Parts: sequence; C-alpha cells; structure tokens
Amino acid sequence: MGRRRRSDSGLSGCLVIDKPTGCTSHDVVDQVRRRLSTRKVGHAGTLDPDATGVLVLGVGFGTKLLQFVTGADKSYTAEIVFGTETDTLDAAGDVTATHDMGSLQADDVRQAAVELTGAIEQIPPMVSALKVDGRRLHELAREGIEVERKPRPVTVHRFDLRPTGDPLVFTAEVDCSSGTYIRTLAADLGTALGGGAHLRNLRRTAVGPVTEAEAESLEDFTLRPVRDLLAGMAVLTADTSMATDVSHGKSLGPAVGPGRVAVVDESGELLAVYESRDGELRAAKVLPRS
Repeated sequence: MGRRRRSDSGLSGCLVIDKPTGCTSHDVVDQVRRRLSTRKVGHAGTLDPDATGVLVLGVGFGTKLLQFVTGADKSYTAEIVFGTETDTLDAAGDVTATHDMGSLQADDVRQAAVELTGAIEQIPPMVSALKVDGRRLHELAREGIEVERKPRPVTVHRFDLRPTGDPLVFTAEVDCSSGTYIRTLAADLGTALGGGAHLRNLRRTAVGPVTEAEAESLEDFTLRPVRDLLAGMAVLTADTSMATDVSHGKSLGPAVGPGRVAVVDESGELLAVYESRDGELRAAKVLPRS
C-alpha cells in the first residue's frame, strides 16, 4: 500500500526569514513547509540565490495576505564593482567586458547616482523571474535565448554610495519601489560613468516596515500572527455589530480616505482588510471565522 499523505497542520501566520546565500526563495519555502507540516506557504518577493536578507513568508491564510506585502517598498545594501561587466549583471556571471575606470572619482559616482534617483525606467535583466509569453526570463537565459524587454517604470527613493579601500568598489544603500532591479541599477550606473559595472553582496534590509532586525534564521524561527503581515497599515477597531458585518464582507459605509485598513475586533484579532473603493470602505480580504 502507498504511504498516506500527512494531514495539513492547519497553521496560519507569517515568518520573517533572513535568507542565507546559496539557496532560492523557493528553497526557503520548501524548508518551512517541511518544518511546519503544511503545503500552504508562500513568499512576498523573490531574492536571488546569492542574495541574503529579509524574506517575508505567509503560512496558511497568511498566504492570502501576501498581496498586501508584495508591492511594498524595499531597501537593500550591496557592493558595486566598476570596470567589469558580466552576463548576469552580478558576480555570479561570466565576464563580458572590461573597462579602464582607474580614474573614477567618488564625486562623479555620487552625481551619476543622482541621475538614477527618482522616477526612472529600467529594462528587466534576462536573469529575472519576470514572465514573457508564459516563460520566466531566467529560464530562457539558461537556454541561451534573449528576448526584447520593455522598460518598466520604477522609483528609486535613495541611492547612496560610499567608496571603499578599493577604488573600483563602492558600497550602495538603496530604498526603492517594488520591482526595482538593483543589478540593473548597478549596470546602468557603470554605463553612465563611461564604462561598466556589476553587483555583488546584495542584501535586502527591509520590506516595507519589516526590517532585518526582525528576521530569523531558517534553523530557529517563530510563527508570528497573521496580523504582522499588515504592519504599518492603518487599523480600524470594530465593535460587535461591525464585526458581524465584516464577517459577511459588508460595506462599512463612506470611506474617510484612500488606501487600506486592517479591521480588528476589540481584542485586537485581525478580521479583514478593507479598502477604499467607489467612495466606500469595501472588503478586500475577509479572514475565515475560527
């Protein structure tokens, strides 16, 4: 007889994992699935295998709330190596070009970074997880296929650079909108300075209000309440009558302002996420009743 499939643990919540280097974001999800005995685990925003840092995961019903995390702003640290281009735009790739940039000055680097700050457009790299005609770009890249990619609008809120002991290596700190490719930012900076560059030692330090200080290792993590996925979202406390309406997904009347609110009961337990739509506060996601 075949082995019986283990029943799902039924857990719900979220995790903030400090992703180690050398594994994919999906590898992290698989490990958490095994540890918690549940298939219902997802993550909010892929990190490259060589990258480290904040990876937010949803468990159980928490996977339904990841949509409110994925679009949050992100923060990163990294090193940018000038004078060398690679086919992946980072240190994992093969060198495709070299440039003499020995006369590079810190002031010139910082000024070029200013031009790449604010609302800009980026061409997604071929090694990204973006899908084109149903195929992920990195899958096509492994097959030696390169396709045309349209520029995408992103916003770089902060792009700070500091020199190191190596005149061709600068440390970078970046605050940006979701969907920004830091490796592309590094490559574009190299091009703007009349040469080329690639990225190394990428680390994500924050996803929205969630910072690396909260991140835990894969070997020792804590399942946090589902509500923690909505950190930073405005909160509306519902009395008994309103809580009943919320459980049925009813409108809560005219919206006071734009955006979303986390609706909690008088004990602080999360009931739903509501959003301003057509002038009313309408249900975006209602949690199942215990």
